[in-house]
Amino acid sequence: MTRTYGQASRELLRNTLLDGLRGLLVERDWSAVRMSDVAAASGVSRQTVYNEFGTRYGLAQAYAQRLAGQLASVVGSALVRHPGDVHAALHGGFSEFFSGVATDPMVASLLAGEAKPDLLKLITTDAAPLITTASEILESALTESTWLAISAADAPHLARSITRMALSYVAMPPEGDRDVAEDMAALFGPAFEAARGTR
Repeated sequence: MTRTYGQASRELLRNTLLDGLRGLLVERDWSAVRMSDVAAASGVSRQTVYNEFGTRYGLAQAYAQRLAGQLASVVGSALVRHPGDVHAALHGGFSEFFSGVATDPMVASLLAGEAKPDLLKLITTDAAPLITTASEILESALTESTWLAISAADAPHLARSITRMALSYVAMPPEGDRDVAEDMAALFGPAFEAARGTR
């Protein structure tokens, strides 16, 4: 589906604002970031930020949704890089996602310093939008992969299960000696192999 000029412009604005927020979070904690700070960092008015996200929580939610969407994107890209090797594709995708999460400043802000109930809600009680966003992107990647050949019936279940588990590690990172990417690849690999024969 071709995007209109208006849709492309809004997506550009949204990403510019979220990039501005990310830059601020590298320098300071989420608790010290104001909507006016994001506006200044992005070169727009404060009203523009409010028009796009509504509230400060809406801003954080949009940032988290973009981060969740990256999970689906990196797993999808790994499927392209490792044709015929389910384990390598899953391990590569999960490794890239968890490496990115480990260095993301919003996640660092969530896990460090004082408790931040608003950020915690994003990946727990209010996680439905994140799960939906990432699951839909990942579902498309699974069904569009010609070598994987996951059926349209199985793809949604696999996509949602992967998304839920991956996000759980954001709120509660694993022990330092665990290779979570390997654990998840070993867990989901057999399910993928079984689903490959159902198309």
